[in-house]
Amino acid sequence: MVSTGDLLEEPLAIVEGYSSYFSFSRTRSGYSGVATFCKASATPEAAEEGLSGLFTKHSGAVGCYGNTEDFTVDELKALDSEGRAVITRHRICTSEQQETVMTVINVYCPRADPEKPERGDFKLQFYRLLQARAEALLRAGGHVIILGDINTAHRPIDHCDPGDLESFREHPGRRWLDGFLWEPGKSSENENLFVDTFRFLNPSQDEAYTCWCNVTGSRHLNYGTRIDYILADRALALLELTDAQIMPEVLGSDHCPVQAVLKSTCLAAPRCPPLCTRFLPEFAGTQQKLSRFLVKVEQTQLPEKGPKRSKMEKTALGDLRKRRTGPAQKGQGDLRSFFKAGNSDAEPVDGGRGQSVLNVVQKAAAEDSGKQPPMESPERKADKYVGEEVSGVTQTPVESPKAAMNCEKNTLPSKQNQSGLWKSLLPGPAHPPRCKAHKEPCVLRTVKKQGPNCGRRFFVCARPQGKPSDSRARCNYFLWAS
Repeated sequence: MVSTGDLLEEPLAIVEGYSSYFSFSRTRSGYSGVATFCKASATPEAAEEGLSGLFTKHSGAVGCYGNTEDFTVDELKALDSEGRAVITRHRICTSEQQETVMTVINVYCPRADPEKPERGDFKLQFYRLLQARAEALLRAGGHVIILGDINTAHRPIDHCDPGDLESFREHPGRRWLDGFLWEPGKSSENENLFVDTFRFLNPSQDEAYTCWCNVTGSRHLNYGTRIDYILADRALALLELTDAQIMPEVLGSDHCPVQAVLKSTCLAAPRCPPLCTRFLPEFAGTQQKLSRFLVKVEQTQLPEKGPKRSKMEKTALGDLRKRRTGPAQKGQGDLRSFFKAGNSDAEPVDGGRGQSVLNVVQKAAAEDSGKQPPMESPERKADKYVGEEVSGVTQTPVESPKAAMNCEKNTLPSKQNQSGLWKSLLPGPAHPPRCKAHKEPCVLRTVKKQGPNCGRRFFVCARPQGKPSDSRARCNYFLWAS
């Protein structure tokens, strides 16, 4: 989830039948964040944000922070300042009718940006802190689940284009997962190992991806990666796990949901922990039932206001007030009458349909005060003439409606001529080239990667990205835009 606390609104924060727990980035607005929604039947007994505990200052903390001696205080603050973890602790009853605790760690692990080497180190630090916290919680008793965007495709089967397998396996994130996850037949002295629930139950299912690139449209051809996981401690997976699936049919993001099913049942806590969103000052006391919004409310009818004056009308009236020097004469008319629709039987105003509202008001004001309307400067006349020529209307006196119709026929250019004129003035962008393989119009892209070509535009095949062997996928056509 990428959002910011300032943009969090009640419909998202307060959901009937659920309690929610959010964490947002403290360093960069809208950059990163996670949220956990718990059904009322699974209300947690404790909740906190972050992995280090430095931002936990309430009585509902989860605790068990593990050994963090390898991290400085500044490093811990930096790792938790991006809003990448929310932890909730629940009471459950196992299939063997034993009551215990289960801690859920919801994470959004950092991405290792190739253009920023320091982010690769930051990602590995986050992994190590996550492992220290998870293992500390296991040692304290109960079960632990880690879920969310791990941001690493573990095995070649989890990636649409793994490339060189040796280089693929040597990736630092994958090497960390190798040591953190347990697989059937794998021996290890470390008992605090976790299980990839999906691969535990679906070891050979290929093309099971959870993330796709929106820019290339690769989801249409299922050309993606599996980077969203539900990791359970080994004991919980062996005893309670019954199903684990991905849900690519659910749209709305470049990721899809993943799910795991346990035989255990949750035991709801009597009250929500202090981190619950409903206790935030902006939402405290505002949670209501949906039925409240279905009650018809009597609406108070506001008094009708007069029609608003247009910008042209306000300008005309302002100029008129400036030109008046004497006191208003008795019987003076209301200027607003000049902006109302005229009677069909009334004679047309001298000057015909080409006159502007400002000229009409100025003439009326001059007649009202016994003065002639102000003369226009040569520059204003020239501007007025140019404007009339562009619009295709020549300002000539009209003696009758019939004469006006004849004038319109003689002076207004045809729609076809107008269309041709605009097309010659605004030809629009040139037609894109067609790709060599499909003979289809290409799409225009822009280089965003830092380097000598950053900002340059280019044409590529418009089809979605897919396997090279897939005839439905885009071809390798490429052309720099001039």
